[in-house]
Amino acid sequence: MSQFRPKFITFDCYGTLTNFQMAEAAQEIYGAQLSEERMREFIKNFSAYRLDEILGDWKPYNEVVHNAVERTCKRNGVAFDPADARKIYEKVPSWGPHADVPAGLAKVAKEIPLVILSNAMDEQIPHNVEKLGAPFHAVFTAQQAQSYKPRMRGFEYMLDQLNARPEDILHVSSSFRYDLMTAHDLGIKNKVWVNRGHEPANPYYGYTEIKDIGGLPGVVGL
Repeated sequence: MSQFRPKFITFDCYGTLTNFQMAEAAQEIYGAQLSEERMREFIKNFSAYRLDEILGDWKPYNEVVHNAVERTCKRNGVAFDPADARKIYEKVPSWGPHADVPAGLAKVAKEIPLVILSNAMDEQIPHNVEKLGAPFHAVFTAQQAQSYKPRMRGFEYMLDQLNARPEDILHVSSSFRYDLMTAHDLGIKNKVWVNRGHEPANPYYGYTEIKDIGGLPGVVGL
């Protein structure tokens, strides 16, 4: 795939490009109430409940976070305060990129249009994208698609908006569960896994592995 030059390179944003800090946000609020071991369990549960909350009909992301925090608190015997869930949600626009992202993106952006497909609200993501250090051809959100990844609808919405086919794009993500499994099922053959260390490798899904975005230009022969 080193010589493949797609019409678009499409990206997951949070976790892949933006340093996703939900665990840190939860730690900041609940760390004083829980032992280190119980806090690790809280963070693990919080991640699982966020995924569970987005698998049904679309709802605003503040509701996703609210419900996931409430369910996590219940499971871990912690008092739930809606204001704490709101604080976590409101931190999202402040998050910046992983250190490797701006330089890697800037090199690729000179040659190939960059696109984001993100489980985000329209009000959130512009603040994160402007910190990435490269121009984007388009940014598509779950709010626009009325569907969250890993459901297929967001990918289909993106392809429709780009007037593109699965074989036209290279999709880049650090997550199998949210992105690369669905991309595989939709026939997106050209995929890059950014190994950020939060999921194990899964070669079945067919991808090129890079350790960070600095490796992306080489994937497309730049």
